[in-house]
Amino acid sequence: MPASKVSVIGGGSFGTVLANIAAQNGHDVMFWMRSARVIDDVNRQHENPQYLPGYELHPKVIASADMGTAVAGSDIIFVAVPSSSFRQVVNSVAAHVPERAMLVSTTKGIEPGTFKLMSEILTEELPRARVGVLSGPNLAKEIASKHLTGTVIASSHDAVRELVRDVLKSEFFKVYTNDDMFGVELGGSLKNIYAIIAGAAVAIGMGHNTNSMLVTRSLAEMARFGRELGADPMTFLGLSGVGDLVVTCSSALSRNYRIGFALGQGKSVEEAAAEVGQVAEGINTVKLVVERANELGVYMPLASALYQVIYKGQSISNIISSLMLSERNLDVEFAAPEEKILSREE
Repeated sequence: MPASKVSVIGGGSFGTVLANIAAQNGHDVMFWMRSARVIDDVNRQHENPQYLPGYELHPKVIASADMGTAVAGSDIIFVAVPSSSFRQVVNSVAAHVPERAMLVSTTKGIEPGTFKLMSEILTEELPRARVGVLSGPNLAKEIASKHLTGTVIASSHDAVRELVRDVLKSEFFKVYTNDDMFGVELGGSLKNIYAIIAGAAVAIGMGHNTNSMLVTRSLAEMARFGRELGADPMTFLGLSGVGDLVVTCSSALSRNYRIGFALGQGKSVEEAAAEVGQVAEGINTVKLVVERANELGVYMPLASALYQVIYKGQSISNIISSLMLSERNLDVEFAAPEEKILSREE
């Protein structure tokens, strides 16, 4: 396949590694960001020292603060900005691209006020665009170090899935596909809640047994909530669900895990956020999810306990209490279809 023009919108760590992988694969990459200083570092020093110091960028990665320059003539656009500014940035993109543009969100968050996922915002702002979602256990620093990594591109458009695979696949970065875009994106957003809980649990002295229990019960909550909203619960057993959940609940490279660890040390949310120094989507996501779960009557004891800690001033130990005092005792909530169970019993 001939070289494509790729645009990456957002100068954070994940946007940086995506831009570099695409450039290393021979594609021309325009990298949009706001900071004039970082733009100069990318174009002159081939480095993003703010987020990935020491990570050498390919010369084909060209940074710009001008949105028109960044997206003009692009074959595919990756949007990698925080959920709080996502709609504003996409609105700016929309002014410079054709109606049938290909756009892929890499943002794992939910919009306050609307409970819209980022793909839904893309579709609202560009109704005829071909939209996709990239998600999975993708810690940027490990990708930068060329640790073997898998990701998922989800879209209802074959052309989007195929082009993303062509642009990003490499000997250390494998791209899987899925057509349940909603489930893939929701899993990436929900896991941030449980990464905070896992970090807090470690800070208060809980061990590997507790972490394992947290991960499995968190997965049950995610699938329960996702099914109620229309996602395929089996999607949560893939890389964008349990895969992403495991890595963010066990690694200090995860911003949300570090936020949780700081909370477990007795720091306030503001102090924790200042210490981490980057956006942790889980802080906002837990509020939105718990409010929606209460509206729908979905049982989510862990998310609800974290909400009480962050927004109601409850003790962090209440999270562990919620794990032990949960009203449900069923281990596995992923049930086989009834007809298959009956056939085994006959």
